[in-house]
Amino acid sequence: MPDKKIIEKIKEQKRLPHLKYQIREETTAFTNRLFYTLFDSTTSVEENLVGLEKDFKSLLEMLSWESLLPCNELWSSYCERLPEILKKLDLDARSINENDPAANSLEEVYLAYPGFYAIAIYRLSHELNKMGIPLVPRLMAECAHRLTGVDINPGAVIGVPFFIDHATGVVIGETTIIKDNVKLYQGVTLGALSVDRKLRNVKRHPTIEDNVTIYANATILGGDTVIGANSIIGGNVWLTSSVPENSLVTHTPQIEIKNSSRK
Repeated sequence: MPDKKIIEKIKEQKRLPHLKYQIREETTAFTNRLFYTLFDSTTSVEENLVGLEKDFKSLLEMLSWESLLPCNELWSSYCERLPEILKKLDLDARSINENDPAANSLEEVYLAYPGFYAIAIYRLSHELNKMGIPLVPRLMAECAHRLTGVDINPGAVIGVPFFIDHATGVVIGETTIIKDNVKLYQGVTLGALSVDRKLRNVKRHPTIEDNVTIYANATILGGDTVIGANSIIGGNVWLTSSVPENSLVTHTPQIEIKNSSRK
């Protein structure tokens, strides 16, 4: 049996953040159930929406969050937004299928593309975030992050269609604005120039205008940074200032190739 002093010290430490990991587990279950309800053809929509409402109420009770609207009205408001979310996701999926030569069908996009999954969870969590519900949207985003390696803050504003190719390592910050028909490759970061609590309510992340393509491992930082429409940002580019529309931005490293073979 551990020493009583050790036990008391651990208990004392646990009181400081007062965490309830059950919220994390139940949010994961809620996210999975919501995803199946909306996309799986063998899952009953009617039955699961009733169950999801109970899950939703349980989460809000655990958060001890006070709202001007009762829980059932909040849930009804969210459900009213689901058909529009699904329309957006259909456009996202079709864009992927039409533009990616590796995609063989819409079914493959929905089932096998980590970028699509991350976008779907973003769109579902973003609406809860707009309603002012704390923590749950961020935990939903973390579900996608764990599974795909894509970290999209639910506060970001993202147009339609949106395509993340190969997905892994993409980071999209809270105040990012991405307009329509934007395509990102793996490793892209849309981030802030600095981390400071004083910047909490300030736009810290870039704006990406319509029809922009950003290639692998490009980093774009700053709330005042705007990538103009129809621009192409090459791989490994580092940007902290705006780019006019129709730009091509590239990074040219110095590469030396030596042939060491001997005849």
